[in-house]
Amino acid sequence: MSAPTEPSAEFLALFRAQADADERMDFARFMALALYAPGVGYYRRGQPRIGFGQGTDFFTASSSGPVFGELVACACAELLGAAAAQATFVEIGNETPGGILAGVPHPFAGVRTLPLGEPIELSGACVVFSNELFDAQPFRRFAFRDGAWRELGVAFRGGRLVETELETAPPDELPTLAPEGYVIDAPIAAAALAGQIAAQPWTGLFVAFDYGKSWRELTEACPAGTARAYHAHQQSNDLLARPGEQDLTCHVCWDWIAAALTKHGFAAPALDSQEAFLIRHAQSAIAAISTSEAAHYSRKKLSLLQLLHPSHLGQKFQVLHARR
Repeated sequence: MSAPTEPSAEFLALFRAQADADERMDFARFMALALYAPGVGYYRRGQPRIGFGQGTDFFTASSSGPVFGELVACACAELLGAAAAQATFVEIGNETPGGILAGVPHPFAGVRTLPLGEPIELSGACVVFSNELFDAQPFRRFAFRDGAWRELGVAFRGGRLVETELETAPPDELPTLAPEGYVIDAPIAAAALAGQIAAQPWTGLFVAFDYGKSWRELTEACPAGTARAYHAHQQSNDLLARPGEQDLTCHVCWDWIAAALTKHGFAAPALDSQEAFLIRHAQSAIAAISTSEAAHYSRKKLSLLQLLHPSHLGQKFQVLHARR
């Protein structure tokens, strides 16, 4: 028997309390409730979401155990050089207790973790690291219909949540023309979060692992948009199903995040595939793992393969890094 997809009574009550007089809201507001509302939001449920076990919804680099932390620590130390010893490693949006460096030897002055939703306060010398933080931010949805962009929202109709068109003016960033029906999922909140992080009084290294595209790709090569839902390791396009019980995400716009960093004094943000970033900057850690596990095909070697191989996570994810 398939799991129910209708909203819970608790979520519907919250939605209707915060909707407009016509019982509508934009998609970004709906997503904020579905992911972050106390008591009912997906990231506020207090149960495991990441991994391979029963009840989880997806896996990511942090699912690989300490190998990911070893590689990240090595890469950040290589990029910072001697300055690493004075920097605090700050992980924003950590999903595992203690973060990716829990139990991992590292050269940094200290480690802080800021789980999703906690206030972000940064100062001094830092490595500001995140893994799939930006794709978890609310986004706005737009569809090109009858020669104009229409913002897509969510409405309560006949006891159900349904997609609806709103009368709001589209942002200036959208292209003037597009094919009929073209959808853009605009990750505006992700760019705003990057600006919030970059505006604070800290120096050091920004490193974000995530999946994204350029603005040109989002506006020319993704006609159905990039929004997806994940539940029980199944990807879906039904973004309104089981709100609060499935993950909602879209590709970030790397151009917007890089621009936010540049605006606040970061020099030449660089974007690499996860594979290229780790091979280029974590060579010594990769060599140490490969050598120590050379005699057998171990779980640690399998984790390394998953992180680097192009058909696994190596090309699916990218890494944006910059220094100030």
